[in-house]
Amino acid sequence: MAQTVRSAGSRPAPGRAADTRRSTGSLFATDGRPHPLQELLMAVTGVLGVLAFVTAMFHNLHLISSWAGLIGILTGAYGQYISRTTWQRFGLIMGLGSSAVGFLLGMAHGGLFGGVIT
Repeated sequence: MAQTVRSAGSRPAPGRAADTRRSTGSLFATDGRPHPLQELLMAVTGVLGVLAFVTAMFHNLHLISSWAGLIGILTGAYGQYISRTTWQRFGLIMGLGSSAVGFLLGMAHGGLFGGVIT
């Protein structure tokens, strides 16, 4: 494999250690700044995902599972759009997956308005 040559401006100065905060590679890596909106969206998506997934296991709770899943998918998608760290993306994907499963099972059991609108 060929090696690339970096310009002198991209190398750390001699005698000074490079900034290693961003190169940890950990799942819990953060940029050191608070992101309250992204963390709120991650928590809401997770709660809606768990609600949609659990209620999807019961046939008669399809209204709750389909609506909670739909709202969880929308909040998770927006959270993914504005997320800043790997930890937020990981939590959002977990919530999005469970929201999608709950939404799809809720749709299969009766849908968003099944039995309410005749």
